[in-house]
Amino acid sequence: MSTPVASNRKVDLLLAEYGSSHLNKVNKSIHWVCVPIIFFSIFGLVRSIPTPAAFDQVPYLSWASILLVLALIYYITLSLPLTLGFILFGSIVAIGNEYFFSQGRMYLLIVSILTFVLAWIGQFIGHGVEGKKPSFLKDLQFLLVGPAWLMHFIYKKIGIRY
Repeated sequence: MSTPVASNRKVDLLLAEYGSSHLNKVNKSIHWVCVPIIFFSIFGLVRSIPTPAAFDQVPYLSWASILLVLALIYYITLSLPLTLGFILFGSIVAIGNEYFFSQGRMYLLIVSILTFVLAWIGQFIGHGVEGKKPSFLKDLQFLLVGPAWLMHFIYKKIGIRY
């Protein structure tokens, strides 16, 4: 059963809507593993896209870093504490992807494709158990709400208002 939303803040409404299709314990557990992996793999897929020579003038500038900045702007519209958490999470994702990228663009691409497919298989298994379709099928912004939904549980546990 979903908890009633005591606020009409955009972030609370989004987290409640996302949470409404993630009530089953098995589905929740799968999401704790698969959501970060999917985010990591999407970043890797985008990082694998060749960049124009002009990008070489700025260290670590890539299509993926631009995507990360756009995601950060989205998070700023939701919540400053979640934005700070996203900066930490996004930094870990970027550093991890740079490691794989240093092994070669193709290596990163293969790792990203494999983890993306496996993590989505996990997600669909979780949603099969839940009996509800993934939220992003209704609205793509839920691909960014997923990490926030996980972070809000961490924040609640350690007493930080998100």
